[in-house]
Amino acid sequence: MTKPAVRRRVTVVEDGRARVREDRLTGEEPLEIRVNGRSLAVTMRTPGHDVELALGFLVSEGVITRRDQIRTARYCAGTTDEGLNTYNVLDVQVGHDAHVDHLALERHGYTSSSCGVCGKTSIEAVTTRSAFDVSADPLRLDADLLTRLPDRMREVQAVFSQTGGLHAAGLFDGRTGEPLVVREDVGRHNAVDKVVGWALEHEKLPLAGCVLLVSGRAGFELVQKASMAGVPVLAAISAPSSLAADLGAEAGLTVVGFLRGPSMVIYSRPDRVEERP
Repeated sequence: MTKPAVRRRVTVVEDGRARVREDRLTGEEPLEIRVNGRSLAVTMRTPGHDVELALGFLVSEGVITRRDQIRTARYCAGTTDEGLNTYNVLDVQVGHDAHVDHLALERHGYTSSSCGVCGKTSIEAVTTRSAFDVSADPLRLDADLLTRLPDRMREVQAVFSQTGGLHAAGLFDGRTGEPLVVREDVGRHNAVDKVVGWALEHEKLPLAGCVLLVSGRAGFELVQKASMAGVPVLAAISAPSSLAADLGAEAGLTVVGFLRGPSMVIYSRPDRVEERP
């Protein structure tokens, strides 16, 4: 299995002169997620925290909502010529009360590192109803506290500091701003799934009173993942899409974009963000 950061010799050209040096690249490999032995999806991801990724994916797809629905999660035998485990196939065994509809969940091809809903067999299958009502979450968030979160997340992005090529997702206490967990991945949706999977393993769902911060843009799939995990606030360094803003408004979820320095743009439920008197 590839490491999160991989060493490679590269040629750097500066001022017309070339020199060879060692660089670090973000690791990327496929992960096949199986449920009860049956293949569900293949995603391109940065290796590491794979169980969290698989569990977060299942939460996002509406398969599970509680830790006790998981029986086991283990790597399957690998497929190298030497018979070694590639650690690229993970099987999650779930209980009878989990909602596993393989026909509705089926994806053709694979999920790329840039798209969390690619390959769905129908448009209707893209929208998943959450078991948690984020619209009722009473969280009120200090605007100054929110503007400090990107720097706090960057401080703990270990692999990004080596490669400069990773997305990050961070979960923060909405009242204190304390980071609960930060995960990195080549795919922004994978980073979010790893955060949600961590929360499931620690029995913290729904994530009431929390802020989910993502390092890139906020697409529809990230707002949906936040809703499925019961997160009332999703903040992004870049812009949301129109569909993301629409889903945020429909779900009663606060969507914040362009969170840079002291400024931000709030696209839905602005009442949760309070300015200093």
